[in-house]
Amino acid sequence: MEIKVALRQERKEKPSDESKLGFGKVFTDHMFLMSYDRENGWHDAKIVPYGPFAMEPSSMVFHYSQSVFEGMKAYRREDGGIQLFRPRDNFKRMNVSNQRLCIPQLNEEDCLQGLIELLKIDKDWVPSAPNTSLYIRPTIIATDAALGVNASNSYLFFIILSPSGSYYASGLKPVSIYVEDKYVRAVRGGVGFTKTGGNYASSILAGDEAHKRNFSQVLWLDGVEQRYVEEVGSMNMFFVFGKKLVTPALNGSILPGITRDSVIKLAKKMGYEVEEKRIDIEEIRAGAKDGTLTEAFGSGTAAVVSPVGRLRIHDEDYVIGKDEETIGELTQKLYDTLTGIQYGRLSDDMNWIVKVD
Repeated sequence: MEIKVALRQERKEKPSDESKLGFGKVFTDHMFLMSYDRENGWHDAKIVPYGPFAMEPSSMVFHYSQSVFEGMKAYRREDGGIQLFRPRDNFKRMNVSNQRLCIPQLNEEDCLQGLIELLKIDKDWVPSAPNTSLYIRPTIIATDAALGVNASNSYLFFIILSPSGSYYASGLKPVSIYVEDKYVRAVRGGVGFTKTGGNYASSILAGDEAHKRNFSQVLWLDGVEQRYVEEVGSMNMFFVFGKKLVTPALNGSILPGITRDSVIKLAKKMGYEVEEKRIDIEEIRAGAKDGTLTEAFGSGTAAVVSPVGRLRIHDEDYVIGKDEETIGELTQKLYDTLTGIQYGRLSDDMNWIVKVD
C-alpha cells in the first residue's frame, strides 16, 4: 500500500512531565487517514498533521452512530525501542465490528502498515517513564452527507495517538464495584460484542451514578434477566475460585477482549483451570460470603488488570478474598506477566509482540 506523507512543519511541544500525562488529553503531531467510497474501495492512505476534519452537519455518523473504534498501545522498551501488543488482533476485531455495523472490511495488513509508519514518524512521542505508553485509537466513521437510516456509501478511517500516563499513578490497588441492577448495557443479538460508540454512551449514566456512590466501576448484568454477569465498566470480568479462573462466556453481548484472551492463555499456562460460562450473580454472592471466591478482577487495554476488593450486590457489600485492600496472587502475577511482555522485560513466548524498531 502506498502511503502519502505530509509532515507538520513545526512540531508541537511535547509534555515535559511524563508523570502528569493523564489519559487522552494530548495528541501527537500526525495522524493516519484512509477514505472509502464504493467506486474506489479503501484508498488515499496518507499521514498528515493532526488537526480538525471538515465535515457536513448532515454526515451520517452524527445522526445514526455508524462508527467503530479500537484501542491499543505502543510501549517503550528499556533499550529505547518501540513495540506493539497483538495489533493484528485489534484490526481483526475491528473487522468483526465493521461487519455488524455494515462498514466495509479493511485490509488488516494495510492497517498495520499505516500504524507502523505513523509510529515511526511520531516515535519521539512514545513516553519512557515507568508504566507510561502511547495510546492508539483507530476509528471509522460514516461520512455520507445525507439523512436516512441506511448504510453510508463513504467512510473515513483514521488513527490518532496520545501519550498516556500510568493507569495506576498511585500503584495497583483493588477497587470497589457496584453491581448494576437497573440499567443494562447490551443484549444478545445487538451490538454488545462490537466496539461502537453507542455501547459506551449508554453506559455513562450508570457509571456516573456509581461514582456518586463512591464506586469505581459498574458491573453489568445481562439485559434480559439481569441475573448473569457480563462486563465491568469497559472491561471483561474474571473470578478466581481456588485454582479455577471463571469468566463470562462470549454470548454476543460481551466484547471479546484482546486482554481477556491473553489472560485466559496465560492463566492456563500458569496451571489454572479456566472456565468460560454463564455466571449467576448469586454464585458470586455465595462465593464471597463463604470465602470460596478468592479473587476478582477486570481486564482491558487501559488497565491491563484491575483488582476488585469489594462488590455491592443488591445494596449489600461483599469483600473479595482476604480483605478489600489486598491484591490476589493470580491477579498480581497476571499483571506482572502481561506488562512484562508488553514492555519487553519478559520474553514473548506467545508471539504477541510486533516491534516497530
